[in-house]
Amino acid sequence: MHGTKQVRQHQQEATLTHDIVIVGGGLVGASLGCALAPLIERYGWRVAIIEAAALPDNVDNSAWQPSFDARASAIAEGSAQRFRQLGVWEAMRSEATPIKRIHISERGRLGAARLSAKELGVSALGHVIPNAWMGRVLHHQLQQLSIEWHCPATVAQLTPQANGHRLILSDGSELTAALTILADGGRSGLKEQLGISSRHRSYEQTAVIAHVGISQPHQGVAYERFTAEGPIALLPLPGQAMELVWTHASGTEQARLALSDSAFLRQLQAVFGDRVGRFTRVGQRFSYPLSLITAEEPVRPGLAVLGNAAHALHPVAGQGFNLALRSVMDLVEELAQGAQNQRALSDMETLLAFERRRAHDRSNVIRFSDGLVRLFGYSLPLLPHARAAGLVGLNLVGPLRRSLARRAMGLER
Repeated sequence: MHGTKQVRQHQQEATLTHDIVIVGGGLVGASLGCALAPLIERYGWRVAIIEAAALPDNVDNSAWQPSFDARASAIAEGSAQRFRQLGVWEAMRSEATPIKRIHISERGRLGAARLSAKELGVSALGHVIPNAWMGRVLHHQLQQLSIEWHCPATVAQLTPQANGHRLILSDGSELTAALTILADGGRSGLKEQLGISSRHRSYEQTAVIAHVGISQPHQGVAYERFTAEGPIALLPLPGQAMELVWTHASGTEQARLALSDSAFLRQLQAVFGDRVGRFTRVGQRFSYPLSLITAEEPVRPGLAVLGNAAHALHPVAGQGFNLALRSVMDLVEELAQGAQNQRALSDMETLLAFERRRAHDRSNVIRFSDGLVRLFGYSLPLLPHARAAGLVGLNLVGPLRRSLARRAMGLER
């Protein structure tokens, strides 16, 4: 990778001065790097990305070898449009599976809601793309840009100073940045080092994620099925396969993780039913605890927090990365506006304008996702009947259903 030579050169310098430093080169940080391309060219900004994981020397997309177990994400149609703006969508869509319809139901109830791309006049409600492929496409695009990489490296110390921050890296480099972006997933401890607290509420649930084979074509249908244990989502993948996200009460997932493949598939069949035919295969199973986490201070002078470092959501509505990508695009728009007004990158006026822009969208998405978890997580008398009636009503009331779908697709905020 071209950044390897640059990192060696940087280590020979004492302190490097940058306009923007992005901490984290994952999907959010890489998307931000691509989105900054026009501003880098226009203003000559010096931008660096710090990434803890070693990146492959060759990100030639023609060498892609998809794995059955590769984790995937649901990309809303609005996010696809934003990737088009970045010039990466044509490459991404080559490994994307379109979501043509969404089927929402509750186990043991007749009520169901159905959303279709045809009804909304779009080619797809969203797309399911392997995370590794998205990262590969974004990093291939970044190679064409004058962005510096420090990789593998982490930030050992992040210190506020006049007009920005000072960063000491694990590879011995020292950088100063007018604007530092934390897009490192929130597990590096940098927020805590700066005294940025987060609101945290555990759902006391754990998601089990795996790819499953099915006996009949899925026809581009994504399923969300609510059960007494928690929601089950199935997302369409290439061929006769789907990505499973199965929510469990925390602690109960261990027994399922320990099951043989055949026993796991039998239990899944019993809980989900036969809407996708017979489950024929399961890949490697992963699990992670579910919480609602939001940073108390998403912006400070010379600092912005993005992605999972800013907010972690329940996967029930599949909105986490889509919300983060909208944050990326909004930040770049505000930085462009600030540059036109000759404001410094560390200027709080620009960052507060960005945060005002994001607050409404973030609040709506959190309320929507959290509301679904709460609504389908209680078993009070008569509530299941009300939920079933609500699903039937949603299926019957066209305008309400279309409005909900457009919000889920990121086409409305």
